[in-house]
Amino acid sequence: MKGRVVLLLEEGHGLPTMAACIDDGRLTDLLVDQPEDDPTPRPGAVHRAKVTRVIPSMGAVFLDIGGGREGFLKSGLAKGFKAGDLLLVQISRHAETGKATPVSDEPLFKGRFSILTPHAPGINVARKIKDEDERARLRAAATAALEELGQIGDDAPGVILRTGAQGIPADAIEEDVRALAALRAEAEASDPSDLGEVVAAPTAEVQAWRDWTDPYPDDAIHGGISLFDRFGVWDAIEDLRRTKVDLRDGGAWMSIEPTAALVAVDINTGASFTPAAGLRANIAAAEALPTQLRMRGLGGQIVLDCAPMTKRDRPKFEVALKRALRDDPVETTLVGWTPLGHAELLRKRERRPLSELLHGPLPI
Repeated sequence: MKGRVVLLLEEGHGLPTMAACIDDGRLTDLLVDQPEDDPTPRPGAVHRAKVTRVIPSMGAVFLDIGGGREGFLKSGLAKGFKAGDLLLVQISRHAETGKATPVSDEPLFKGRFSILTPHAPGINVARKIKDEDERARLRAAATAALEELGQIGDDAPGVILRTGAQGIPADAIEEDVRALAALRAEAEASDPSDLGEVVAAPTAEVQAWRDWTDPYPDDAIHGGISLFDRFGVWDAIEDLRRTKVDLRDGGAWMSIEPTAALVAVDINTGASFTPAAGLRANIAAAEALPTQLRMRGLGGQIVLDCAPMTKRDRPKFEVALKRALRDDPVETTLVGWTPLGHAELLRKRERRPLSELLHGPLPI
């Protein structure tokens, strides 16, 4: 099957709502809704919060974000905050078990074609959009939307035009900006003393519509368990629940094992022992790793135990890894190499681990 298909699994049969992205017959992304009865704060949600502790030595601020949950704000030397301050924060990433939820005091409002940045004025266009006439057209559309809303001058919010905005009619861009401005107004109009969520995080369906724009088909397929079965999604999810990942290089494989401190990735050549086998296996792993980490919901410190290769071959591996990471939406940095020859990555925890969202046997 060629092209992209988006599948939306309706909640039921003990399973949450899920969205699956199928490219050329292969699962390339998976979004799973958090159960409704799970109070864990969700990345992207905006909360009213109250400062409870300021720790200048850590450059940290702890907050009550409602519902008995504690937030953690890293803020330089924590200047300008004091206990009792009320503010809007956004859940910035998934919280590790037993730790405070990381938040930002500069909420962003993300749409399909644009991002509203109340704390960063100015209109900017994604770097991937190269054509200057197109960039100017998109800036004009965003400016028109802000002017229509009366949000101009020093107090005007900023707007980032996303890559998916390229070629989109101006009226659709303006509508996107207006919708985000309405979300911002809703958040700011909430009762400052009423702590807790004021703007919900996007559901799997909303996030799929927002982020899978290359293109997101208007006829996305809705259905039940049999839908995922027909497209082989259950088998692909079962593979994601295993540690071993077979690589495109014949016989090579890697294991991906999360621990309390980090995610360990072990790359192996399989039965091949030729001098070039290690580099080929490592490059194959580099190409597959971002998608595997994204669909498994893994982030934080990632340590790669590469298959044997010479230090002279490391730049070739790094080029392949950075190319793969460039196409991945989750912020990830190649930090470097350890004295033992392990490659280290630092990856933002944007999603909750798949293992925490799907329990028990799958309907396959």
